[in-house]
Amino acid sequence: MKYYIIAGEASGDLHASNLMKEIKKQDVEAEFRCWGGDLMQAEGATLVKHYRELAFMGFVEVLANISTIMRNLKLCKKDISAYQPDALILVDYPGFNLRIASFAKKIGLKVFYYISPQIWAWKQSRVKQIKANVDRMFVILPFEKEFYNKFNYEVEFVGHPLLDAIAGLKTHSENINSSKPTIALLPGSRKQEIMRILPIMLQVAQKYTDYTCIIAAAPSIPQEFYADIIKEQNIEIIYNQTYDLLSKAHAALVTSGTATLETALFEVPEVVCYKGGNLSYRIAKKLIKVKYISLVNLIMDREIVKELIQGDMNAEKLHDELNKLLHNGPLRQEMAENYSLLKQKLGGIGASAKTALLITQDLKKA
Repeated sequence: MKYYIIAGEASGDLHASNLMKEIKKQDVEAEFRCWGGDLMQAEGATLVKHYRELAFMGFVEVLANISTIMRNLKLCKKDISAYQPDALILVDYPGFNLRIASFAKKIGLKVFYYISPQIWAWKQSRVKQIKANVDRMFVILPFEKEFYNKFNYEVEFVGHPLLDAIAGLKTHSENINSSKPTIALLPGSRKQEIMRILPIMLQVAQKYTDYTCIIAAAPSIPQEFYADIIKEQNIEIIYNQTYDLLSKAHAALVTSGTATLETALFEVPEVVCYKGGNLSYRIAKKLIKVKYISLVNLIMDREIVKELIQGDMNAEKLHDELNKLLHNGPLRQEMAENYSLLKQKLGGIGASAKTALLITQDLKKA
């Protein structure tokens, strides 16, 4: 079978690559063409476009790059038509992927969606598009099945693929060269968020001389970009070793996104950070319908990690919250207990294998 897969971010590249690995076990003749990243390419996919050319964050940034996005959509549709896959697999990245799903359905392709867009947070009207254009949706958060049921749309809860990624990975904390306790700084994967959040993290980091603070860099962002922000501050940057860092970290400052969940699964006490452009944030605040911004708190349906958002995301408050994590033993113990409950809610390992089996079985029936 021929599979066309679209992932628009680093986390999508990771989860899509693991899905590809499992599909190949079910379909030994599988061929892949993709929009994604290095991990998907390493699994044997022909890479059409790298996700670093696709990641635009926030309403204002999307509008500023609308011509590029439209060109990419046109290219993608043309490439799918030329490739004539047996199945289209979409991985999150809804603004782009839902448009492609509509196109694919019109030309008669089988459309699978792995990792639901977060339409439970905003744009619930997108359920209509999904029902019309997606043959099967595979969700990774336990509350998503109930959400879709309200709209009479049956989805498959397969568990969270991060559990697979972490369980199957050998970490090497010895690669993190530090004789002091370590604080991990995870400032995000997009340039816009790194520019807003990393300088504040650095203000706080320089106060902790008894700790080694290390930045986990996004693989798609060049080192020169970080150097322009760090300037003369003496701080280490690592690439492609985030899990090694988390396996050793005593605490972490983490930009909202998948990294908040990754940090929790490594059982590292964390403070969640978010700071967007003022206009984008004001628009989002009116539209978004959830109580929390971190996946950890959303899944648990209560605040188990502190979230510092927009105006609250400043050096003083970040310093105060980090101090609590470093010096409050009962708080750290409570967070560890909540992390254990979180893992139970996520449904155990095997998301990639379950999804691959369901996709290949579906295609064999066709």
